[in-house]
Amino acid sequence: MTTLYSYQELYKFAYNIFLAIGCDPMDAEQATKTLLSADLRGVDSHGIARLIGYVRLWESKRVNPKPEIKVVHETPSTAVIDGDSGLGLVVGPQAMKLAMQKAENVGTGWVAVKNSNHYGIAGYHSMMALEKDMIGFSFTNASPLVAPTYGKERMLGTNPISVAIPTNKETPFIADMATTTAANGKLEILQRKNQEAPLGWVQDQDGNQTTDPEAVKSGGALLPLGGSPENAGHKGYILGSIVDILSGVLSGANYGPWVPPFVSFLPVSDNPVGEGLGHFFGAMRVDAFRPKEDFLNHMDNWIKRFRETNPIDSKNQVKIPGDPEREFEKERSVNGIPLLQPVVDSLKVLSEKLDVELPEAK
Repeated sequence: MTTLYSYQELYKFAYNIFLAIGCDPMDAEQATKTLLSADLRGVDSHGIARLIGYVRLWESKRVNPKPEIKVVHETPSTAVIDGDSGLGLVVGPQAMKLAMQKAENVGTGWVAVKNSNHYGIAGYHSMMALEKDMIGFSFTNASPLVAPTYGKERMLGTNPISVAIPTNKETPFIADMATTTAANGKLEILQRKNQEAPLGWVQDQDGNQTTDPEAVKSGGALLPLGGSPENAGHKGYILGSIVDILSGVLSGANYGPWVPPFVSFLPVSDNPVGEGLGHFFGAMRVDAFRPKEDFLNHMDNWIKRFRETNPIDSKNQVKIPGDPEREFEKERSVNGIPLLQPVVDSLKVLSEKLDVELPEAK
């Protein structure tokens, strides 16, 4: 069962929740925009359903609602930012803006972030570069829920990769993907729906593949992209490792099994190897490589040709990365955002706890 809520009403509610935990108005606005971009784009695992998790981190004093975000190391094209335990929903956009400023000045900009928290969907940050006709990159490490190939231990996060590439007249190319077969949020959705997980998503505590969506909570692990070794799961393991190293080892944040978890069922490490959670952002000015209009026109040509690919059947046309999310955004902006009952229940808990009025459904 789902209930529809308008974007505007959910925005008002989330904004007031962020104010209630002590965020200043500008940060509350940014956090709300970042968070709800997931719901609009159909990434229900990372949107308003996560709001109660951010409040939980604040209650445990792991989130600083008024961070002093600062640059602690810098060159003309690079920087390291200390997020001061702020909401990643706020720290991430600030870091991406700095990457874009550096790209404007010298052609490319790369910013590593430490001492942050969960930053929402990776695509929100990479897409910021599109406003300047730049190519944007967004990576983050995350709760250690993923077993490396042939391993039982949870060592990596779902560690997403997002790349946004501008075009002229066609819709932009927007890749936004976990380096696991499925993000943990999708397991949470299955749990809310009382449905099984497909084989290849998770393994139990003994390393056997299972369809139990609760397996990770009982000692199991998510599987890297590809799943089993026979299906090239090692490639997902490698991709997730690259994200972890750029986001954590390079920035001075925690990495691997030491990453402070967002999920409530994992403890925080007693022996951290860095500061908080890490991100990595990049921006590239197209004209640092070739005339911008040439590139944008050829991107249009690339997209048009891929859309014209002969399909296997007429029911499934070839899509460009970002197409499904655009379709969700168009539909949900008009008709509202569907929330499962357990998500609505979590918002009711927040409403009562922080004395913020929950909006009426559409």
